[in-house]
Order: sequence, then structure tokens, then C-alpha cells
Amino acid sequence: MHKALVIGSGIAGIASALRLRHRGYEVNVYEANSYPGGKLHTLQLDGYRFDLGPSLFTMPQFVDELFQLFGKDPKAYFRYIRKNTLCHYFWEDGTRFIAKADPKEFAFDAESSFGEPTSRILKYLDNNKKKYDLTAPLFLQKSLHRRSTYLNRQTLTALSGIFQLDVFSNLNRVNKRQFKNPKLIQLFNRYATYNGSSPYKTPGIMSMIPHLEMFFGTYFPEGGMHQITMSLYRLATDMGVKFHFEQKVDRIILENGRAKGIRIDKKIHKADLLVSNMDIQPTYTNLLPDVPAPKKVLAQERSSSALIFYWGISKTFPELDLHNIFFSKNYMAEFTHLFELKTLYEDPTVYINITSKNCPEDAPSGCENWFVMINAPGDYGQDWESLKENAKKNIIRKLNTLLKTDIESYIQTEEVLDPTGIQANTSSFRGALYGAASNSRFSAFLRHPNFNRKIPNLFFCGGSVHPGGGIPLCLLSAKIVGDLIPNSNING
Repeated sequence: MHKALVIGSGIAGIASALRLRHRGYEVNVYEANSYPGGKLHTLQLDGYRFDLGPSLFTMPQFVDELFQLFGKDPKAYFRYIRKNTLCHYFWEDGTRFIAKADPKEFAFDAESSFGEPTSRILKYLDNNKKKYDLTAPLFLQKSLHRRSTYLNRQTLTALSGIFQLDVFSNLNRVNKRQFKNPKLIQLFNRYATYNGSSPYKTPGIMSMIPHLEMFFGTYFPEGGMHQITMSLYRLATDMGVKFHFEQKVDRIILENGRAKGIRIDKKIHKADLLVSNMDIQPTYTNLLPDVPAPKKVLAQERSSSALIFYWGISKTFPELDLHNIFFSKNYMAEFTHLFELKTLYEDPTVYINITSKNCPEDAPSGCENWFVMINAPGDYGQDWESLKENAKKNIIRKLNTLLKTDIESYIQTEEVLDPTGIQANTSSFRGALYGAASNSRFSAFLRHPNFNRKIPNLFFCGGSVHPGGGIPLCLLSAKIVGDLIPNSNING
């Protein structure tokens, strides 16, 4: 049996390990931390449980597929419920909007709240679906760096409709072309943050992201987002994948230009192929220091990071749900600060995730666990202690105004995670959540491929390579790797 090594046990690393195991490889996963999951981890604090990282779960079929590869019933490992509500939105002037998951309900309610015709909203959502259907099989589910991807009728069909995809405009212009109400424009602009980008820079094709929520749905995993990690980890161990924790890889070993193993504390572990789930930047810098790095790829602008306050709140708020957004009054200024000034804006958009709404065990009785996040720039040496102090004051001021409360008096416990902590915990360069930003029409093509043409037997997965960050895309990166790798009985 051929051997495969996976560096890192983030969600894409575990998924890659499963796909390699399904292809007949003996698989070992080496992880620097004492736990699997990378960003998709959990925190227990004074009777409260928090998901540390990703909080939105959509396209669960990509998780289910991994169980089905082995003939397993996903429900035996992992269960989730579909949400009827996408998000609760709040604006400074007192406007509130509950976004329903059903497109028709969403459009009807949006007409009532924002004065935009239902027919126009439904047409916009339908166009988003067409963009996804036309491009997903090419741009998301296949490698963009192999000739075979482009030599087929499907690709020609997608390219023939390129002017309908809004790749030559940005998301904000696309939304302003469709709608007049600035609040609805802001609501749809926020989807740029799903890949850590600015709506004033990212291509208009990103308007297809709302389709992922409304068509495929948003879900809540029983036990929280961390159960995505743990269910796949249990499947992997059941299938014979071996995990080695607190094992920090020092070097990728090359022999005659081919990847042949890794080094950990002067010990060499040999394999027939390697998959790195580590951020692409430290993979080259730390593990391949003697290999010429792809400078243009690694020099790309980093995606946004996050500043997260984990608050145990000794009160319940019926007006809030699992996902909640409190918008900035000046969205453009917020993104100018993030991407150009590399600092936090004084009036940030605040996202609050409350898993105890669906899983009461995540907080003591009569309390709620608040995951309070604002978008942040990557770590460029800023004074984060000062930024965190000011951000907390600005967040509390906004929440007190919009919820008509004194939120600080209800904070029983607190933990804070900033970009430096994200980088330290997950090796994400500058603490970027999604690797490179998608702030240009060429971003998808400039992402590092899932392989290195000059180093046979070395592959890459995760949020810093194609097709990008977020749980579904990380799982797709593992699928692409699986498609690139031969079965173990074939000499690679």
C-alpha cells in the first residue's frame, strides 16, 4: 500500500486524508496543535461553549459526500437542521429586517422594508443562480491550472457568457445597478466578506454568493460548528487514518526534486506523496526554504482577518437569532480602513453568532453565548491592544444603541481573539481568514494551484489555495486534490 502524509488537520486536511484513504493510501496526518480542526475549533469558558472560528454552515452536501464515499450514513456521525431564517439585520436608524431563507418570502419582506419590487429582487436572485450554475463546475470544482479544464464545451459555454457574469464590474456597482435602497445594497454588499474581500473591489460575479444561502440553505450542526470537525475526524479514524498531534513539521523532504517525506525534530517520515493543508505562505517559507517561491502568487493582497470577542451574556435577547448583523453607517469607509489604512474603523459592522439559540446547552440557563466579530485587517504590526480596547467600546456603544440595553453589565466572561492569535493558532499568514483576498477579477487565477508543477507528489489544500476559503471551498479544494491523485495501485 502506498503511503500519503497530510500536513495539518484543518477541515481540508481531514477531507484530503479521507479522499486519499478512499483511494487506497495508508494515510498519516501530522498536526502542530493538540487538536484537529484548525480554525474550526471550540472554546469552553465558565459554563459557556463557543465555536472559535467559522460560524456559517451551508452546502452540507460536501460534508455528507465524505461519509458516502465509504458507504456510511452521514446521520450516524453528524446531524444538522436547516434554518428558516438567514440573518437578523439592524441599522442605526432603527430599521430591522429578518431575512427569510425562502427566496419568495425574502423578496416579499424586502419589498415591504426597502421599497424594492419583489419581481426585481427575484430576478436578481435568479441571475445569481445562473452565475453559479454557469461557473461553479469550472471555477470551483476543478483546477484552474490544468489545460484539460479549459478544453471542453462546458468551459466554452461559460466563457461565451462572460459579460453576463459581471467580472468587469465590482459587487457594489452590480448591486447599485439593481437596487435603489442603500440598505438593501449594503445587505447584498456584505457577501463580499464571505471571502474576506471588499464589495467595492471584488468582482460582481460574487453576487452569486447569496444563492448559496437561499438555494442550498443555511444549517446549524447539532452540537455546534465544531461537530463538523469532530464527525469527520471520527470517520477518518474509523477508516484507518492515523493522526499525530503536537507534531510540528520542520521541513518537506525532496529527493531528486520529488516530494518524498517530512522532517519532525530531526526524524524523517517517508511517503509516496504529500498534501499540505498549511497556509501556502509558511509552507514555502518554513517547509520549502530552498525552493524558489512563486513570488507573484505569495505577494497577493491578504484577505481580511477578524477581531472576535467571546462573551458569556447573563441575559437572553428574543430579538436576536443564530446570525445577526449590526451595520456600519458608512460601509465604504469601513472597507477603506480595512484594506487601505490597515486599521479598524470607529463604526464597525458587528456580527453576532449565538449558538445557544439552537443549542441551549452552550450557555447556562437564562444566558447566551455571544460570538461577537468585526472585520479586521491582517496583522501588519499594529498596536492590537489599543485597537482591541477601542473596538470593544465602539461595539458596546453600537449594541447599546440598537438593542436599547447596557450590554457591558451582562458580560459575565470574556475571551478575545485577534489576527495575531489567529496567525499563532493556525499559521495563517498575517491572520488572514481566507488566504489571498478576492479584490480583483484575476484573483481566482492567481491563487496558488493545488499542486506544484516543479515538485511531483506535492499537493496543496485549504483556504489559501484554489478555490479559496470558507468551509465549502476548503472541502472542494480537498476534492480537487483527490481528483488529481491516482489510486494507490497506480505508480504516481
